[in-house]
Parts: sequence; C-alpha cells; structure tokens
Amino acid sequence: MPAKTQSTSSKMPWIIVAVLVIGMAAGGGWLWYSKATAAEPTGDGSTPPTTERKPAIYFALEPSFVVNLIDTDSVRYLQTDVQLMTRDDATAKALESHAPAVRNRLLLLFGQHSAEQLALRSAKERLQDKSRDEVRALLESEGAPSKVDAVYFTSFVTQ
Repeated sequence: MPAKTQSTSSKMPWIIVAVLVIGMAAGGGWLWYSKATAAEPTGDGSTPPTTERKPAIYFALEPSFVVNLIDTDSVRYLQTDVQLMTRDDATAKALESHAPAVRNRLLLLFGQHSAEQLALRSAKERLQDKSRDEVRALLESEGAPSKVDAVYFTSFVTQ
C-alpha cells in the first residue's frame, strides 16, 4: 500500500504544472481575442467608436439674471446665475456667438413663473430642463450645433 501513495504523490507536481499551463494558455487566448475584437473595424471599414467622454465645457451667462415673476399679490423677483454645460467644442463656440439671444430666451422663460411655482426643488429641475430645451431650440433655429447637455443654476434667489 505505501507504494501506491508514493506514486500518487510523485504525480501531483505534474498535475499542478499541467493545470497552470492550461490556465495560462486560456488566459493568453482570452487576452489575444479581446484585443483583436476591440481593434476590429466596423462594417464600414472604420474602427469602432470609443466610449471615452470629452471633458465638460461650462459657459457662464453673465451678468446674473434678474426678472420680475408673475405673482399678482406683490412684486416678486428671481435672481439667478446660469451656466450651460456641453462637451462639444463647436457648441461652446455657438453659445459664445449667440449669447445675447440665449439670454433673451431665458429671461422670457424665467419671467413666466411665480415664486410659489419655483419654491420646490422639482420645479427648479423642470425649469432647468425647459431652459436646456430653449437653448437647444435657439441654436438649432440658427443652424448652429446644439449639443447642450445641461443648464445649472449656480445661484437661485426668489424675493
């Protein structure tokens, strides 16, 4: 019986080596395959698009917006600072070119609200979305790139 234990223990290093070799071959094959498929051209002959995001470009609309709100019980105002965000260089240039028209559209939009309507966070978020849509619509009507990703209120005071 001791002879059988000795033959099993002498095979163990070979089994370990064989498992390691097979594992390394499988890992190398997977690595080679993943690199080959990543560099594979698409059906039109170009390489696949990268998923890397461009850095954000912020455009501050200065000076602060100050508008009368539509409250009927008293005179109310909104003062807000607005920044537009895009990741597209052409859109950033278009925002610079059309800044006066963008300001005008946003002033008109902001003046359509009451202080009560703007009291909730959800109302401010809807106003951000409407503002972004207004800016995009303006740029599109001018034939300019309109990839505005977001509108941010960096200050927001109703009085």
